Amino acid sequence: MTDYLWQKPGTCVDARIMKFLAGDDVLLDAAFFVCDIRASIAHVESLQRIGMLTVEEAESLVRELRALADDFSSGTFVLDARYEDGHSAIEARLGERLGEVGRKVHAGRSRNDQVLVATRLWLKERLDELESLCAQAAVVCLDRAAHEALPLPGYTHLQRAVVSSTAMWFAGFAEAFIDDALRARQARDWIDANPLGTAAGYGVNLPLDRDYTTQTLGFARMQVSPVYAQLSRGKFEIAALDALGAVLLDARRLAWDLSLFTTAEFDFVDLPDEYTTGSSIMPNKRNPDVIELLRASYATVAAARVEIESLLSLPSGYQRDLQYSKGGLWHGFTHGLAALHLLPDLLARMQWNAAPMHAAIDPAMYATDRAIELARAGTPFRDAYRRAAVDPLPAAGADPQASLSARVSPGGAADLRLDVLRARLAALRPPQLG
Repeated sequence: MTDYLWQKPGTCVDARIMKFLAGDDVLLDAAFFVCDIRASIAHVESLQRIGMLTVEEAESLVRELRALADDFSSGTFVLDARYEDGHSAIEARLGERLGEVGRKVHAGRSRNDQVLVATRLWLKERLDELESLCAQAAVVCLDRAAHEALPLPGYTHLQRAVVSSTAMWFAGFAEAFIDDALRARQARDWIDANPLGTAAGYGVNLPLDRDYTTQTLGFARMQVSPVYAQLSRGKFEIAALDALGAVLLDARRLAWDLSLFTTAEFDFVDLPDEYTTGSSIMPNKRNPDVIELLRASYATVAAARVEIESLLSLPSGYQRDLQYSKGGLWHGFTHGLAALHLLPDLLARMQWNAAPMHAAIDPAMYATDRAIELARAGTPFRDAYRRAAVDPLPAAGADPQASLSARVSPGGAADLRLDVLRARLAALRPPQLG
């Protein structure tokens, strides 16, 4: 492509400068391209509704836009360095196929609201995917909590603390992922605002049917102010990355547990062979690389967030700096979701080793049970605390199942309230949980 959408007659564009300006924009736009086409269809239909296009012109534009989406999906059309960006590619294709009619598509819009709406549509899909993955992980955890209650040492400060169970471990992460699913939905609902029709940030002298594009594109509301549409760029992306990061923080702690539990020193957990690798020099090694990279994945999302936040020291209105927000957003979500796609199956297939877990529960871990038992019998708790430190075994003795059965506080081992957690999960988005 020799000319750019913004190029003025008689001007010459320096190739070195254009290479710097473009960066990897056209490559990144491949992720958002179908969403950009979808928004372009809505824009064309909106122009026809206000008389800017005839019915025939709108139909031909929509037909070619749908053909472009099909060609892109099949690989027939390639978005590459021939184009400055995805937006330019759409307009170039329409011009090639439809001539003068194709060149009418950009009336009433700017590449600024084009990238906003395409990114917004893409983010809504990614947050739906995130919510679904959280729900899937929560379901696995709830199912295993309901059917497995092996004694497991509970740790604080990485020191043996009290008797816990595999059911309590799974129930804890189940509730975490349910909250994460809710946060993903809340982030999606918050960014569910249509910026199409705000143009370069100040509106246009056309009665654009923004209510129509809002409804057609499936947005919950219109982003009314063109100025705020530009102010929200980066802000909405950070909110989405925060939701993703919250899940990966929980996944990181889960992965840390499994990293410890799979060591020979603990030997509490066995992983499926597919989730491990070997050493290139040590024949004896079986490395839990998947959980280690799962543990590390939050770093990618945190870096994306910092990158975008660092761009936002800007005045109002569009600034070219914002072009760099796409890379962090794409990389953070692509890597973060890829990591989380492995989580439900990992949780379903990891296996507990009962004997080493039972052997790791020493008499001192019953001391809290003993102190509570004495307190229930009337001994002031601080006195009971001191007695249990010397004589830690309760009346049932060193019996982990008895300890777990006595843990009747809501959420404790004897009253996990899994039904409450299942109800919370079902209340989120039942159609998406299947």
